[in-house]
Amino acid sequence: MQERGLAGLLNRLIDYVSEQIARRRGLPVLLGVGLVILNFVFQFIPGLRVLTTGNFLLHLGVVVGLLGVLLGDIL
Repeated sequence: MQERGLAGLLNRLIDYVSEQIARRRGLPVLLGVGLVILNFVFQFIPGLRVLTTGNFLLHLGVVVGLLGVLLGDIL
């Protein structure tokens, strides 16, 4: 019997994401590097400096890259 509601949706989402990461192992790492580079570039654009005050993109890029390395080895 198939699960319904939020639990079933989350289950299908996790299955789909794990399949995609297994197929494209380097994609999360490249995405993380891209976020770090975007954070660096946004520092020099006056209108987008708000995005870099807390270095959110930098931290998000590092976390995504590390998770990509770890999940790529596991899957």
